[in-house]
Amino acid sequence: MLSKKQIAQRIASEIKDGQYIYLGIGIPSLIANYLPEQLQVVFQSENGLLGIGPYPEEDHMDPDLINASKETISMVKGSSLFDSAEAFAMIRGGHIDLSILGALEVSENGDISHWKISSGLIKGVGGALDLVASEAKLYIAMHHCHKDGSSKLLKHCKMPITGIKCVQKIFTDLGVFTVLPEGGFKLCERAPGVSIEEIKAKTEGRLVVKGEIKEMELFDAE
Repeated sequence: MLSKKQIAQRIASEIKDGQYIYLGIGIPSLIANYLPEQLQVVFQSENGLLGIGPYPEEDHMDPDLINASKETISMVKGSSLFDSAEAFAMIRGGHIDLSILGALEVSENGDISHWKISSGLIKGVGGALDLVASEAKLYIAMHHCHKDGSSKLLKHCKMPITGIKCVQKIFTDLGVFTVLPEGGFKLCERAPGVSIEEIKAKTEGRLVVKGEIKEMELFDAE
C-alpha cells in the first residue's frame, strides 16, 4: 500500500502546466513537494495566498506564512498575499482549475463526506462547501479504509454530505479510481504489490474493473 507521500507523488503526476490549484488539508498539502520542476503551476490557499511552494527547510521557516492546515510554507517568485474573502472570490468565481481535498467517505455517485466524523466531533466544514460547488475539477486524496478496516468508497455516504456528484477522481493507498457518470468506481491503476482481489474486498461501493489494470510507477517517496 502507498504511503501518504506516495499518494501525493502520484497525484502530482496528473497536474498540467498552467493550472491554478487548491490544495486541501492533509495529503493534498504534500503535493507541492513532488511537482515536476518544468511545470508552471500556481497553488492557492483559502487563507489568502497565491503561489505556494514546497515545505521550507527548517532554517527558512516563517511562522507568518502558513497554509490552511496551519503548516509553515514557502512562497514562489511572484506570489501574492490577500484576505480570505479574496481567496474565496477566486474559488466562487471559477478561477481555480482543480481542487484536491481529503475525504472521510466518497459514494459511487461522486458524493463526498468531508467534515464530520462518526463520533460526532465536528471538525468544521470550512471552505469545502465553496470548493465542491465551484466549477473546478475535484480530486480526492485519502486512505482507502478507516482505521477499523471499513471502506471509505461506499454505495452511499453514511456521514453528513459536503457535496453531491462532485468527485471526478480518487487516489488512495490501494489505487486510482474515476467516478463513472452512471455511478461506480472504475479502477484505473493499482498500487505496487496490491491485487485486484484486495481492492474488491476493501471497496463497498460498485467497483468496475475492465481490461488489464496496470501497476502504477513511482519513484522512491517514503
